Amino acid sequence: MKIAIIGSGYVGLTTGACFADVGHEVICVDNDEKKIKMLKQGKVPIYEPGLEEIVKKNLSKGLLHFTESIEEGVERSLVIFIAVPTPPLEDGSVDMTYIEKVARQIAAVLKDYRVIVDKSTVPVKTGERVYQTIKRYNSHNIDFDVVSNPEFLREGVAVKDLLHPDRVVIGAMSERAIKIMKEIYSPFNAPILITDLNSAELIKHASNSFLALKISYINALSRICEAAGANVQMVAEGMGLDHRIGKHFLKAGIGWGGSCFPKDVAAFIKISQELGYDFKLLKEVSQINHDQKEHFLRKIRDVLWVLKDKRIGLLGLAFKDNTDDIRSSVAMDLAMTFVKEGAIVQAFDPKAMEKAKEKLPSIHYCSSAQEVAVDSDCIVIATEWEEFRKLDWKSMKSTMISPIIFDGRNLLDKKEMTRMGFHYIGIGN
Repeated sequence: MKIAIIGSGYVGLTTGACFADVGHEVICVDNDEKKIKMLKQGKVPIYEPGLEEIVKKNLSKGLLHFTESIEEGVERSLVIFIAVPTPPLEDGSVDMTYIEKVARQIAAVLKDYRVIVDKSTVPVKTGERVYQTIKRYNSHNIDFDVVSNPEFLREGVAVKDLLHPDRVVIGAMSERAIKIMKEIYSPFNAPILITDLNSAELIKHASNSFLALKISYINALSRICEAAGANVQMVAEGMGLDHRIGKHFLKAGIGWGGSCFPKDVAAFIKISQELGYDFKLLKEVSQINHDQKEHFLRKIRDVLWVLKDKRIGLLGLAFKDNTDDIRSSVAMDLAMTFVKEGAIVQAFDPKAMEKAKEKLPSIHYCSSAQEVAVDSDCIVIATEWEEFRKLDWKSMKSTMISPIIFDGRNLLDKKEMTRMGFHYIGIGN
């Protein structure tokens, strides 16, 4: 199948590379000349495990191509995936500027039947609007179909998620388009759910919002555990053994962030409001997430008293492990709060430091995780990198002014850290 992906960001590039890896011929389109030049050389501008290797392999096979021309992409492909950014606006709604612009650009160069696929995370009824836009600006009156095919990628394991998906959702009204989409996904051997356009678009927001709800629930429960003298990890384990609940996303911490959950929850609240429903439950989910970070900051202030001139070793800057993404990162929020209150921050992250430097140049970026401990008044664990669990904590303790650890991800074993002589403060225990 010949496929074009318009937008070579996180979703577009990963989708395009994986489609090429199963044998489709893919052309990725982006208006960023520098990025396209980089990608043509097999260099990937984001960190995602396994992605660069797949890009290089399929470039050399001739199955993956990159261009700045939408016209070239549309002309060479039967199926056009739209994977451009849909950033949040101040009121929580989604900026649809890029989607609308691309729809008009496709319409202007459409000469033969094409399937236009919304891959970006979009509000319900976007597919209908994309269809109307292309029809309006398609002067040649060419036949086409619009499909919604939401992505369910987790940063850090996106290649695995794409090559081995839990399900593929296809929102379409045309049998012709459904047949073509099924052919695209046939190499993946995944369950395929066929829905209407609007249902497919809602599935994405509903899924992410529900996962955010699970995290906020366990974080709220962690507060009760602290007050009751219980252990939230044990409580979560007991809950998770119930197959109706499951263990996933029941890990207490300092809150969810990243490019999806904050944006999707806010957008779903706004979408629901526009449709006439006040989604109070999701508003509370968002508020709990905000409160969890503030609660963690209060713990740090309670122990250190005054943050001004305190040296804080910060482990983690990315919003989660196995990514360099710092968008809506709680770790970055903590760093900025520490700086604002006059603390000296020395931080380390295995992958996210270059991006963090652009946003927060005023802190000291360490060359290793061990270095954050030197002369520090405390260490704060803000991202759940597995390598932080395996550090030589006894050696690090010897370089600290005060052996205090604030573990925002419950990464370490409290009993073991206490035995080593640390004052250990975790979440919900």
